Order: sequence, then structure tokens, then C-alpha cells
Amino acid sequence: MTLDRYTDALADLEPADGEVESTELVVTDDILVKAFALGPDAELEPHEHGDSTNVFHVLEGTVTVLQDGENERIDAPGVVLHERGVEHGARNDTDETVIFTASLCPLPS
Repeated sequence: MTLDRYTDALADLEPADGEVESTELVVTDDILVKAFALGPDAELEPHEHGDSTNVFHVLEGTVTVLQDGENERIDAPGVVLHERGVEHGARNDTDETVIFTASLCPLPS
């Protein structure tokens, strides 16, 4: 047994072009950590969490992060903070699958 939840969780994520796949890595009473795999040309649509802070950890590849109408390419390793109520999303503008996690805290009530 290993404490690392990353490798096993990502083994099943194989998004095709234009597809987003995700899996939950950690779910407790006060935090959610999900891993996202974006195939080439895939987009996680912009959205917001009014009562929660969201943090992206870019782990593999280059993710175009969308935040409040702005776009920025973030290379792995990278960390992006999305304050409460800030619209955010992600897009893969590369030819390779990109991987990032999103941590949401506290969980919305």
C-alpha cells in the first residue's frame, strides 16, 4: 500500500482530443481535491465557487488558465490561486494531454 493517491488515480484517465476526464483524489468534510486530464483542444468551462477558494496545481504539460476573462499559459510545475467568487477554468492548447489538480476549500455548504 502507498500513501500516494496520484499514480493509481491517473492510470484510468486517458482523454481523447477535446475531452476532459477527472477523478477525485481526496474528499473530506472540508476539502475536495480532483485531478483533471485534458486532451488536446479540451476545455474545462469557466465557472466560479462563491464560498470556496480553488487552487490549481499544474503537474504535467502546459495548461492555459482562464481567470476573470484573462488567459495565461502555466507550465508544470505551477500553482494558480483562484480567490472565492473568481471565475476560472482551463484549456489545453497543446498536442499532449495535460494534468492538473484542483483543490476546493472549504466545501460549499
